[in-house]
Amino acid sequence: MEYMKRKDYEKMIADSRDERMNWWRQARFGMFVHYGLYSVIGRHEWVMSMEGIDKEDYEKYADRFLPEEGCCEKWAKLAKDAGMKYMVLTTRHHEGFSLWDSKVNPYNSVNYGCHRDIVKEFVEACRKYDLKIGFYSSVMDWHHPDGEKCEYDNDARRRFLDYIEALNTELLTNYGKIDILWYDVSQPMESWEAWDALARNQRLRALQPHIIINDRSRLPEDFGTPEGKIRVMDRDWEACMTFNDISWGYLDEEQVLPYAYTAERILRMLNTCACNGGNLLLNVGPRPDGNIPKDAIAPLEKVGEWLRDNGEAFYGELHPNVLSGSWFRGGNGISGITYGKDLMCVYLWNWISPKQEEMYFSGVFSKPVRVTKLSTGEEIPFEYKDDHRILLKNIRRKEGEIVPVYKIEFETPLVYKPFHKYPQIWY
Repeated sequence: MEYMKRKDYEKMIADSRDERMNWWRQARFGMFVHYGLYSVIGRHEWVMSMEGIDKEDYEKYADRFLPEEGCCEKWAKLAKDAGMKYMVLTTRHHEGFSLWDSKVNPYNSVNYGCHRDIVKEFVEACRKYDLKIGFYSSVMDWHHPDGEKCEYDNDARRRFLDYIEALNTELLTNYGKIDILWYDVSQPMESWEAWDALARNQRLRALQPHIIINDRSRLPEDFGTPEGKIRVMDRDWEACMTFNDISWGYLDEEQVLPYAYTAERILRMLNTCACNGGNLLLNVGPRPDGNIPKDAIAPLEKVGEWLRDNGEAFYGELHPNVLSGSWFRGGNGISGITYGKDLMCVYLWNWISPKQEEMYFSGVFSKPVRVTKLSTGEEIPFEYKDDHRILLKNIRRKEGEIVPVYKIEFETPLVYKPFHKYPQIWY
């Protein structure tokens, strides 16, 4: 195979990026699944490293890894019901245990524990529920004998790089079309040259020409991955968030419940990502038996109900550049906004007083022609003021309703300038 130099490779993937990533930019919302031997221990997915457990002692958990049959289908159904459009599974976390029938790594779920190919079951479940498929692949490996030595031993480095590539070659060869390769933690080496990432990614892309790859092999590739926070980037980006901000793997659901996200908090994250042109990859850590912890189920189902009624305000090619260069993405202090070319959708976080049924939005320089409540289609009366304010009238909240959305349509492309009346020095 003839390899491209970095600038030529990056031009090649840039030229095909819009076509390859069109579905991803429309999807907005995905499920991350962190599942491995650490679920049996139930303290943290980095428990092997953080608690200094010897390899031989950690390997004993492999025969206790017993996910129930059908667990992957439950994950996919919940993802579908929650309005997610893709899933990413930790096929092999840093602990080094592969969840597929690997010929390269005998330390896997077919030779131990459940004696099943979990990756195969995951792929089949995703396809059943029409979800795009992502494979998480750790570059770090605590179990492999060269995983640490590769930093300073050239022979060990070559063996380890061959091993990492062979694992990913299996994943991208044996399961049909795969949509995302999601690298993680390229340690202990600290450059793409040391990881041979440029040549390896060219070889892997040859196996899956339409795949998209994240930025964690020391090359920028197709999209950025801020972790544990929603950080806007000047490129395609995806915030990956835990469900409880403590662990990506399983924790006792009764104890972790007070830290878990509510449906309302998830909707806030979805809005922040969407109005800034990003995606949300929200993680769940299944129990040792493979079932989703109950602290995640009800909030995700509630979010799914909301998205079925209000998806127009979230999915698809939105227009984040309406407020290009601004830290403030719009609203009136108690709301958030997403934008289309000639519309804005207002997410109302905090309901106004029961005695008030009116609400203003300022800085709208395009003339509105229609306002509707997105979930019902009900027309909302409004006034457009000469000082570029919109007054929404007769806003009432139904019992049990969360985050109503109002769609404002305009006769011309949207021009929106918050703070136009009292300009702020930081705007």
